[in-house]
Amino acid sequence: MARKKRNDNAQLNSEITIEQRETEGLSLGTIVRRRFLAHRAAIASLIALAVITLLAFTSVGIVIGGNGSLITDPNTGRLAVDGFRVPGWWAYNWYENYDILNPGGTPTMTLWPFSPGAHPFGQDTLGKDIFARVMRGTQQSLTVIFLVGLISTVLGVVIGSVSGFFRGWLDSLLMRFTDTIIIIPTLVLGAVLGRTFGGNAWSLGILLGLIAWTGLARLVRAEFLALREREFVDAARVAGASNFRIIFRHILPNSIGVIVVNATLLMSAAILIETSLSFLGFGITSPDISLGQIISEYNEAFKTRPWLFWYPGLFIVVIALGINFVGDGLRDAFDPRQRRLPRTDGALQDLKRLIGKRRAGK
Repeated sequence: MARKKRNDNAQLNSEITIEQRETEGLSLGTIVRRRFLAHRAAIASLIALAVITLLAFTSVGIVIGGNGSLITDPNTGRLAVDGFRVPGWWAYNWYENYDILNPGGTPTMTLWPFSPGAHPFGQDTLGKDIFARVMRGTQQSLTVIFLVGLISTVLGVVIGSVSGFFRGWLDSLLMRFTDTIIIIPTLVLGAVLGRTFGGNAWSLGILLGLIAWTGLARLVRAEFLALREREFVDAARVAGASNFRIIFRHILPNSIGVIVVNATLLMSAAILIETSLSFLGFGITSPDISLGQIISEYNEAFKTRPWLFWYPGLFIVVIALGINFVGDGLRDAFDPRQRRLPRTDGALQDLKRLIGKRRAGK
């Protein structure tokens, strides 16, 4: 009987060691960071997104201020963008026409031997450089993604936390307002607002951020409804903590996993919504440009000049998939149920040790 009890205790200690060896004695931040770094797809996607962002914002430069319209530079007599422009390292602009090098404007890039050429993504019938246009469109799309993620996350967290914590008539009022926004299709509402107030990346990003927070608000509310009944909240109330401190110092940090993961999903959906609106003519409008607008502008040349679609479509897919993979990695990192077993032979050694003890006891 005593031997069986010792064996059961050894087996229990072995199981605890297998499950907790990876995280024993580590802080939550360290645990999340290690789990995220172990997610290869998320890390690869994060690197790809960083490279795309760096390439887009350094190649053709950025424009600060102004209204995005085209003006004639009084010094050179060439077209220029209204506003202060920080030039990039690429020699061509997205709005000027150049001499067509290859017949039909085919891409000058060759894979073997690798050579980008003067126009690696090709040119359109007017001679515009497609690489410069795709980079500018990527800039605008990334700007919309960032604004949507920031604004919708702030609104969703504030509305969801207030609704879930205070409940009562305030909860009913906020949730009925949320339901009203939800029943209106995002694409339709975004098209109406985009046609009325949009036209550039900043205004479109702000408008989409103001209508994309509803799903996150409901998830945060559900988290707060569950967490507000926990013992640590009662202990904070007994200690004299204010409602503001309980919300932002005790409950909100325990909901950070849900918030971060769903913020990335909002951002991945934002680029698809922006692309759809720009394709339909309700998003970013000329003379500025976005990835969806490039596809819309060249939609009649799909069969004759397909390279006009390959590259903007490729960047849309890579950005959307990259953000989704990063979201998957964050979900696995914050959710303890998604924890992977450590990459050691500790479990095998524990099993061998347990078998050896049982054989020695016979």
